[in-house]
Amino acid sequence: MTRAIIEVSGQDATKFLQGLVTNDLRKLERDGIVYAAFLTPQGKYLADFFLVARPDGVIWLDVAAPLAAELLRRLAVFRLRAQVSIAQLDHPVSRGTGPAPAGALPDPRHPALGWRLYGQALPDDGTDWDALRVAHCIPESGIELQPNETFILEAGFDRLHGVDFRKGCYVGQEVTARMQHKTSLRKGLVTVAIEGRAPVGAEIMAEGKPAGHVFTQADGKAIAYLRFDRAAGEMQAEGARLFWLANTEPA
Repeated sequence: MTRAIIEVSGQDATKFLQGLVTNDLRKLERDGIVYAAFLTPQGKYLADFFLVARPDGVIWLDVAAPLAAELLRRLAVFRLRAQVSIAQLDHPVSRGTGPAPAGALPDPRHPALGWRLYGQALPDDGTDWDALRVAHCIPESGIELQPNETFILEAGFDRLHGVDFRKGCYVGQEVTARMQHKTSLRKGLVTVAIEGRAPVGAEIMAEGKPAGHVFTQADGKAIAYLRFDRAAGEMQAEGARLFWLANTEPA
């Protein structure tokens, strides 16, 4: 796990971020950590991150390192007259699923994902993170989450506590709200059974028609992006066999 820390400080830090990200920063007062995303005006994913409350109103954004430079650039574009400073810091991020060390915060996406610790580099505790993600359908940036392509509701951000539908405006909010008000999504990420293996991103076929793509695989399961109207019975992805029952919830 390679992560970067972006620090947002200054008297307008909370107000500035509140108008940009998908979740409600007022939750930081209660929880100390919030999961959220930054979207395009068209509602497509650009980056996901954890917002972490620090002393004196400072907020850290814990983001995948490959996304940090672009996120920094976009935050700077929106800064305008806001009284904030934005900088990337060199601070370690640790995580684990065993007993939480002092100062650790629970991963807000799912209880199975354990804890996160900032400013202290701890050794790997041996957790099979891919297996955990697949079992609970937790998408990862750069794999299931693709900048300028993914819609966060199709990726399960409501289930992962990464979006607040009552907080008010943020970039991409209008499109996200319209999707939320639909009766049901037509596409999305789910956990499927898989026999064999397929390359990450391989196309899934069902009865000769494209039905989606398969991503992270572990322990006979996989995270797949499916068209729900075509995902019935046996499917194929480059030699692997996949199975998903329609109308079931993501695992």
